[in-house]
Amino acid sequence: MGKIKITQIRSTIKRPERQKRTIAALGLGKINRSKEVEATPQILGMVNSVSHLLKVEEL
Repeated sequence: MGKIKITQIRSTIKRPERQKRTIAALGLGKINRSKEVEATPQILGMVNSVSHLLKVEEL
């Protein structure tokens, strides 16, 4: 598995609680905050469920 860089580009205001918790579980929470994570199936599933709030880059 490779690494990916995820960046939050949209706010979680007026989003369902489930999406807010997913963003927090990914280690984000503020706009333009980035994190490098291992591309495991669990992480990719979380990224897919909130992909409209994130920008994803492969490293």
